[in-house]
Amino acid sequence: MDLAVFDLDETLISEDSTSLWLRWLVSQGYAQEALLQQEQTLMAQYHAGKLSIEEYMRTTLAPLAGKATLTVEGWARRFIHRDILPRVFPAARERIRWHQQRGDKVVIITASGDHLALPIAKRLDVDDALAIGVEIADERYTGRIYGTATYREGKVTRLQAWKAQQAQPFAHTWAYSDSINDLPLLTHADSAWVINPDARLAQEAQQRGWEVCHWTR
Repeated sequence: MDLAVFDLDETLISEDSTSLWLRWLVSQGYAQEALLQQEQTLMAQYHAGKLSIEEYMRTTLAPLAGKATLTVEGWARRFIHRDILPRVFPAARERIRWHQQRGDKVVIITASGDHLALPIAKRLDVDDALAIGVEIADERYTGRIYGTATYREGKVTRLQAWKAQQAQPFAHTWAYSDSINDLPLLTHADSAWVINPDARLAQEAQQRGWEVCHWTR
């Protein structure tokens, strides 16, 4: 059995899931509009490779602090139906099906929080999701994160730990991503596929002989 690991944001879907989530929260009156500008500033740092993931998560989780898990689960269901599923690349769905027809295990690995990644993975009918752990205490979100963040080298650390827990080893690992921040993940894989890359990642892919795909909606 092989393992196929897909980044989520701008790989499986055409935009960033957390950015979409914050816009949804604002549109529903659950967060202040000023949060969107804060998040855009942090995303500029992400694209420059200078983001503090802890600061990003602290900022973007603020609207959930103190909220009941059942409340947020309901919000997430509505959000995913309206804003995530229509943005899944058709080619991404086809590639997931290709792996599933081969009998491969398919996993999403993302720097989004698990409050979004896990229900998204369920709706996409994949086996699992590795995401940033979002802390819950007494059935309410604290606004904090825990554990190793699935960001940059942290994705490899978490993936290796996850693999060690599986019943059998995988013969081959495939990785799919759009982001230069996922270079550690792509180099860790046996087969790397680069999706809609920016100039830096496109150059890396060319030098390393990786497959480059251009997926559209």
